[in-house]
Amino acid sequence: MPEQIKIVIADDHPLFRSGLKQLLEKEDFIKVTGETDNGNKAIELINERMPDIAILDIDMPGKTGIEVMRELKNTKTKIIFLTMYAEEDIFDEAITLGVKGYVLKDSAVNDILDCIKKVSDNDYYLSPSVSNFLVNRRKRISELKRSNPFLDKLTATEKKILKFISENKTSREIADTLFLSPRTIENHRTNISNKLNLKGSHSLLKFAIENKSLLSSE
Repeated sequence: MPEQIKIVIADDHPLFRSGLKQLLEKEDFIKVTGETDNGNKAIELINERMPDIAILDIDMPGKTGIEVMRELKNTKTKIIFLTMYAEEDIFDEAITLGVKGYVLKDSAVNDILDCIKKVSDNDYYLSPSVSNFLVNRRKRISELKRSNPFLDKLTATEKKILKFISENKTSREIADTLFLSPRTIENHRTNISNKLNLKGSHSLLKFAIENKSLLSSE
C-alpha cells in the first residue's frame, strides 16, 4: 500500500459525499484530491488528477458509474462502486467491467476503509451482503464450461474477440481495436464457431450475448 492513497469521489448526494470525505480524511494514509456530483465531471477529474482510486456511485446525473467505468477502462485508476444497489445483474456488469471494490452504502462506514486498503494492494473487496453474488457467478461460469467444454480450447485472441462480439461490436470495430484486418477477424469468428460447435449465421452472436456477463472471466 502506498504511503498516501489519492482518491476521487463521485456521488450526487451532497450530504453523503461530504460525510464520506470527512470519514476518509480522518485517515493519514488517504488524500481526497477531488469530488463531484456527476459522471461527466468524474471522467474529467479522474483524467486530470489521476487518483489511485475512484469511488463512484452507480446512479448519477450525466453518465452513470457503469458508463464512467466503460470510458475509463484503460486507466490505471482502480474503481470502487459505493452504491445502494444490491441487484445481481448490476453487480455482474460491474465485475465484468473490472471493478475492484463493491460496497453497499448501508454498510459503508464499516466497509469502505477495509475496501480501500484491499483495492490499493491490488486485491478485491465486496460487501459481505453481496458475496453470494460472486458465488452464483462462479457457479454459472462452471456450468457454462460444462455445457461447452470447447470454450477452454479458444486462444487468448479468440476469447477477446468473443467478448467484443458480446458487446455487439462489428468485425471492423474489433479489427481497429486489436490492430488486425477485418478479414482476420472474420477468420477468427469462423474458427470460434467451429470450436464451439455453433451452427447458423447468428449463433455466435447469440451465444456471446447470452453469456456476456461471464466472458470477462475467461
